[in-house]
Amino acid sequence: MNQTSINRSFTTWSLLKFAAPSIIMMVFMSLYTIVDGIFISRFVGSSALSSLNIVYPMINVVIAIATMFATGGNAIVSRYLGQGREKQAREALTEFVVLGVLISAVFAALVILFEDPICRFLGANDALMADCKTYLTISLLFAPACTLQTLFQSYFVTASRPGLGLWLTVAAGILNAVLDYVLIVPIPLGIAGAALATGFGQLLPAIVGLIFFAIPRKTLRFCRFSFRMREIREACINGSSEMIGQMATAITTFLFNIILMRLAGSDGVAAMTILFYGQFLFNAFYLGFAIGIAPVVGYQYGAGNSRELRKIYKISFLFTIMSSVAMTVASIVLATPIVSVFTKEPGTFALADAGFKIFAVNFLFSGVNLVSSGFFTALSNGKASAGISFARTFLFMVGFLLILPQIFGVTGAWVAIPAAELATLFLSVGLHRYYFWRPGEQNYII
Repeated sequence: MNQTSINRSFTTWSLLKFAAPSIIMMVFMSLYTIVDGIFISRFVGSSALSSLNIVYPMINVVIAIATMFATGGNAIVSRYLGQGREKQAREALTEFVVLGVLISAVFAALVILFEDPICRFLGANDALMADCKTYLTISLLFAPACTLQTLFQSYFVTASRPGLGLWLTVAAGILNAVLDYVLIVPIPLGIAGAALATGFGQLLPAIVGLIFFAIPRKTLRFCRFSFRMREIREACINGSSEMIGQMATAITTFLFNIILMRLAGSDGVAAMTILFYGQFLFNAFYLGFAIGIAPVVGYQYGAGNSRELRKIYKISFLFTIMSSVAMTVASIVLATPIVSVFTKEPGTFALADAGFKIFAVNFLFSGVNLVSSGFFTALSNGKASAGISFARTFLFMVGFLLILPQIFGVTGAWVAIPAAELATLFLSVGLHRYYFWRPGEQNYII
């Protein structure tokens, strides 16, 4: 049987191998921003790095829209395939791609139109304003490409071509890194060069994805469609957890920037940016894993194969728990070398080095929370998935962020995210107990 097919029995190794392209794709996606940060911090300065982080909440909104239609829409597409409804799967794919691009383009245009007050609201002062506007404008011009890349990450897997998505993302990541160097070092465009490098990196998988799904083939491809509000509503509900996660990241990044500007100035914002880069990479790993297994989960759920679904569940969470422990230990031990990659400026380095060793504890809990949310999305249980995402990225995060820095100062800011992830873990465990461990009609795997 085709080893990239979602309709087969999986072992631990074959499931991890199947999910690997999505994991690598998401890691490379996170590296776009991380590589930008390294070049900006090293060759432009910590103030420019602060500017990037100040405007990043607006970019998070674009990613949130795309992620919602990627994960929520993919659950519908893969379920249709599992039910043998290929025509509906093709129509849904086309619908979600068109809608995602349209919404992201309109949002980008509105933000650019009101850029000055938005940058001020996000925390930009006179010294950072020019860099904030430059990075935001260029990044949003590539918003449709960013949306397409995010959508195709999921849909390539469902089309049984995860390898194509992997190689496109690797190629785009390499292109981004090369252009970062060229447009910042030999051609000193500064923060504008970093934004252009990221945008051109996103264009490559976007264009190839459009060509791939435009060519007639047996299963998934673009076709004539109509906007069906029922499907759109279901995709939004199913993908709301991932969208909430990205939107909440935008809000919490904004709050972190405001609080750290008050407590430690631009050095504090730059240090928090470095910590966020570590979180981007870790979360990308588990988000990629969740995206990678989602078509398999959705297919087996649509086919009513609870036995295979139970096996996938056990493999997924055993892998998540074991790898989370290993990665947490590695992050704490390697905190100083990791921070030194980004900056040598004494003020920023001291804050980031101390903060990373505390902040890394959140990796112990966030993997389970992320995969749990993704698993529920694949099962079309948008409420459970959204509950986890809302709790970990907004409810608990904002609560701890507003309280802990008032008591512990800068250290309280570093502790806020681990505390939020731990609190969310209790919610995740409760949902697992109800939907996977307790007997009853609500149980997905019995």
